[in-house]
Amino acid sequence: MDKAIIRSALFVPATRPERIAKALNSGADAVIVDLEDAVAEDLKVQARANLEAFLEANPQARIRVRINAPEHEQQAADLALCQRSPGVVAILLPKAQSAAQVEQAAACGKPVWPIIESAAGLLALPAIARAEGVERLSFGALDLGLDLGLLSGTGAAQRMLDQARFAILLHSTLAHLAAPLDSVFPDIKNTEGMTRMAADARDMGFGGLLCIHPAQVALIHTAFMPDPDELGRAMRVLAAVEAGGGVFVVDGQMVDAPVIEHARRIVRRAG
Repeated sequence: MDKAIIRSALFVPATRPERIAKALNSGADAVIVDLEDAVAEDLKVQARANLEAFLEANPQARIRVRINAPEHEQQAADLALCQRSPGVVAILLPKAQSAAQVEQAAACGKPVWPIIESAAGLLALPAIARAEGVERLSFGALDLGLDLGLLSGTGAAQRMLDQARFAILLHSTLAHLAAPLDSVFPDIKNTEGMTRMAADARDMGFGGLLCIHPAQVALIHTAFMPDPDELGRAMRVLAAVEAGGGVFVVDGQMVDAPVIEHARRIVRRAG
């Protein structure tokens, strides 16, 4: 299983193939070409053709694809394209509600990132997380909030959604998955809100966020970068480990196994 650090996963619609190359050059850790929500029903076939043409013209490209939801008439064709395309390295399964749906997607031979977007998906989360082929989990706050009847943007709605985040983190850890990705932040111009959400996701233990605009990538990466003091202490801890010894002291504080692992995670996050 690929547990590479992914802080930013940038969506680009398959109806705009000229934007795929731009997205790949945006600095995002992952690019997700969207065949689902960003594509009108009458453009689904054309969007898939656009994606296949791009992959044939750019064999070095490596992308993820958000296919259409289970039971959508276009999903089988989406999966067939993913299966025959070496450039597709993972599949995002929207509106995942059962382990069987995940395993059906995984049968094409590509890792799956289920997106939890409904009450049914949240209820089935323990089985979804342990389904064959799952690499990491993701989360759609807007759809889940709508399904639960939450009043978007309120503190009460946020408290409810944070419980869903906890469940996603819990079951990611129990199933030994890669760190999950938090939901998109839809207000592109609200850089302060984007930065705050990214910092919250980092502090909660999420690996990164889904995002919808290249301008959000740098904000996410900055939020996930440890501050210099935190990174410096982590490097001193690891230097002391390299020097040998069991329990020891760094900067006046005792260092044991949990502290060492925390330091390793900080250094990995810093790249």
